[in-house]
Amino acid sequence: MEIEIKKYLFDIQESIESIENYLGDKRDFKIYSTDKMLRRAIEREFEIIPEFNQTKEKRPISPEYL
Repeated sequence: MEIEIKKYLFDIQESIESIENYLGDKRDFKIYSTDKMLRRAIEREFEIIPEFNQTKEKRPISPEYL
C-alpha cells in the first residue's frame, strides 16, 4: 500500500476513535446539540474522513492498494 494511502487511512481511523472518545459512553443527542465545542469537534472529525475521497478522485487508486 502506498504510504500516502496508509496516512489517509490512519487519519480516518484516528478520527473515528476521536469521535468515540468525545462522545464517551453516554451518546446523548441532547448533550451533543447543546454543547457547541463538542459539536464542532465532532463535525471537524467528520470533515477529515471525506478528504481521502477527494485525494482519490485526483489520482485513481488501483484495487490492490485498498
